[in-house]
Amino acid sequence: MGGRARSTDFRTGKRLGTKDHLVTLPKPKQRPDWMSPEQYEAAPAVIVLREFRAGKKTLITTLLDPQEYPRQALKALYHSRWQVELDIRNIKTTLGMDTLSCKTPEMVEKEMWVYLLAYNLIRLIMAESALMTDVLPRTLSFKHTLQLWLAWSRQPFPTYEPEQMRKLFELVAAVRVGKRPGRLEPRAVKRRPKPLRFLMVPRQKAQEQVRKHGHPPKQRQWNRQK
Repeated sequence: MGGRARSTDFRTGKRLGTKDHLVTLPKPKQRPDWMSPEQYEAAPAVIVLREFRAGKKTLITTLLDPQEYPRQALKALYHSRWQVELDIRNIKTTLGMDTLSCKTPEMVEKEMWVYLLAYNLIRLIMAESALMTDVLPRTLSFKHTLQLWLAWSRQPFPTYEPEQMRKLFELVAAVRVGKRPGRLEPRAVKRRPKPLRFLMVPRQKAQEQVRKHGHPPKQRQWNRQK
């Protein structure tokens, strides 16, 4: 299911309701460049899609039956895609996978698998906590769970007895994520990074280069501004 903002003529196709209809799209007579001959031959001669208006967007889906798949249910399903953005943010930003430290492709792949393993373990703790406290897993905070687990595992003698784990699950469920329907966030940071280069050589070698050649022009200008 996807969405688009451009206008759609709901007077065409088979009408299912107000601004809700079925459209039939024929297979193009010429194969597009991005399709292989095998994919083009396997594609059906026509496809039937459902278009309906949901707020300011027109949603497109292959779930055609309006009785089995009501408009409001599909609209809620489309809005739930925000959770995908949050999950990616948790992996990249909260866990720190936005910056990988390994140098070879093989080790980078292993490093990514370690992050995914850590993500699944945190989600497992959240699922156990939600099951025990009878709440939805999505109402719990991923970052709060991660912080609790790090503090828990760094104890001098961490214990994993059932009673101790129960206390951990209760602490995880103590913080809930607020409901923010229709959330819209700009893809920008409030503080811009400093215009400095990354340190790609040993610090001692970089210091010798600065003594010999001075700072690069942009860095000298930045230092004067400061």
